[in-house]
Amino acid sequence: MPKLLEQIESAIDLHSMSVVELNALAGEIREVLCGLLSIRTAHFASNLGVVELCLALHSTYDFRRDRLIWDTGHQIYPHKLVTGRYSAFSTIRTRGGLMGYPNPAESIYDLFMTGHAGCSVSTALGLKCGDDLQGEADRYSVAVIGDGAFPSGIVFEALNNAGELGKRMLIVLNDNRMSICPRVGAVARYLDRLRANPFYTGLKTEIAKVLSHVPVFGDPTERLLAQLKEAAKAGLHGGMLFEDLGIHYVGPIDGHDIGLMRKYLRMVKDKEGPVLLHVVTNKGHGYQPAEQDPVFFHTPPAFQDEQGKPKIKSGGGRPAYTNFARDAIFNAMRRDERVTVMTAAMCQGNKLEPVRDAFPERFFDVGICESHAVAFAAGQAKTGLRPIVAIYSTFLQRSFDQVFQEVALQDLPVVFMMDRAGLAGPDGPTHHGVFDVGYMRLFPNLICMAPAYGQEVAAMLDFALAQDHPCSIRYPKAAVLHRDESDSPLPPVELGRGVVVREGSDGAILALGAMLEAALQAAQRLYDEEGLDVAVINPRFIKPLDESLLERVFQSSRFIVSIEEGALAGGFGSAVAELAIDRGWETRHFRRLGIPDRFVEHGERQELLDELGLSVDGLVLACRDLASESAPAL
Repeated sequence: MPKLLEQIESAIDLHSMSVVELNALAGEIREVLCGLLSIRTAHFASNLGVVELCLALHSTYDFRRDRLIWDTGHQIYPHKLVTGRYSAFSTIRTRGGLMGYPNPAESIYDLFMTGHAGCSVSTALGLKCGDDLQGEADRYSVAVIGDGAFPSGIVFEALNNAGELGKRMLIVLNDNRMSICPRVGAVARYLDRLRANPFYTGLKTEIAKVLSHVPVFGDPTERLLAQLKEAAKAGLHGGMLFEDLGIHYVGPIDGHDIGLMRKYLRMVKDKEGPVLLHVVTNKGHGYQPAEQDPVFFHTPPAFQDEQGKPKIKSGGGRPAYTNFARDAIFNAMRRDERVTVMTAAMCQGNKLEPVRDAFPERFFDVGICESHAVAFAAGQAKTGLRPIVAIYSTFLQRSFDQVFQEVALQDLPVVFMMDRAGLAGPDGPTHHGVFDVGYMRLFPNLICMAPAYGQEVAAMLDFALAQDHPCSIRYPKAAVLHRDESDSPLPPVELGRGVVVREGSDGAILALGAMLEAALQAAQRLYDEEGLDVAVINPRFIKPLDESLLERVFQSSRFIVSIEEGALAGGFGSAVAELAIDRGWETRHFRRLGIPDRFVEHGERQELLDELGLSVDGLVLACRDLASESAPAL
């Protein structure tokens, strides 16, 4: 039972603790984290890796007044434990409990919901400038950013601005050699070289002082000496990239040595101008299985720890849409050498490891750089390749301008495979992929689809790869709707054609994608309990819509309900309503079900669907009400 943790009411309590006590507290935090994973899945290895860093920061700064941004926020658990939330920690990632990311509604210590990567330096710089302008220059501003997030384009935009402004702020680069998977790219190699540099900050400073006394004159020999001097300084001075931007580089230092980190944090605290402190940590530190396999233990399934050996709790059930998408991509790449894949540090989340291993020359993990991924794919498409961009719906938002400028405007055949399109469950509002219908269907040339059955994923991908236009395919983080193979063959995917899954003479449900399962169950209940004969339509296409099918539905149905796992604003139901209004169809008894105009909190997916009326019960209620309103007068 943790003894120190339960005594901490606020992070300020850490200021009076010795290094010995802080190390004991680190052990207690790891025990709590292991205990949490015995109950439910959660981010694990990343949090184990920042325990000492978190304690060093909170025992040096007073973040009730100073500013702290964690990037990304999935490494927030130790921070929550020492900022007054220990008693509620067992509720994390459950409906009504603590969020698995920073949440300003929970604590003054959380300033932003940081679920996407790369924005910490920008926001921390903005906080510092704002405080200075309002006469509070004594407030410190700290951004903690992982090496996986560091190559994001916005980070370098922020570093460029920070170096110019010269504001006093601290950027802690948490270098654990990992993103979710091992991080990639030239920046990663640069950090590797810094980490391998045997010259630490103090030594480099002394050598620089010696070199500064080497004279420079005018003849060729002396000019050569000057060049050698500059070359030596560059070789000895790690972090030259940052120094040249006007950001003082310190490190690398051991991110699991609390005493050492506190020494360096105090040393740089009052240094003028921006400072980058390079801290080296081990993802999964303190739990050997997580250290050995940090990819699996990033967000592992619930497990019971048995003397340092995890016993994974059994799963089961239907396969996920993600599995069908992976298999469809694999088969497409095997058939057609023009097909390539881009992902943005989400190889594991998209379950693309088999694709990466089988086709390494045509698989491109660009790191957490979604904008680059889309523009990169556009360049490949221009050469005649058929690139697939596999990115979560919520993260693809970061490349909105590239989807517009580089893909749709050029009418290039890029295929967007949008995983987590819908409610992402315990990950909450930063990860719910509920806006993609609205932001993708805006663009001319772009074809938008949503599979209902698992088998439709491959059929839609094959269709998309055969088009000379950009296409998007959205699917949720959910188990697929089972389709009995003994049923009639799956109708082929044809441009802008939906499928009538169930005939009905009273009303109709337009069920987009995974919502088809609830629609079929609701239609059966309405027939059994109300005697209502309700048709169920699988639209397949969000854009273009099946105008002839919808015209028939609107003309023959007393009531119509659309249901989608996405935002109502600009969504599928809105597209149907726009078409109906343009064509002059009767819309008085048409109702849209979807995500309302608010951010949805975290919880299990089915819990959230039930709450939002996107369930069998919600559909039955909506159809019953509309049927009553539209009943013919006696």
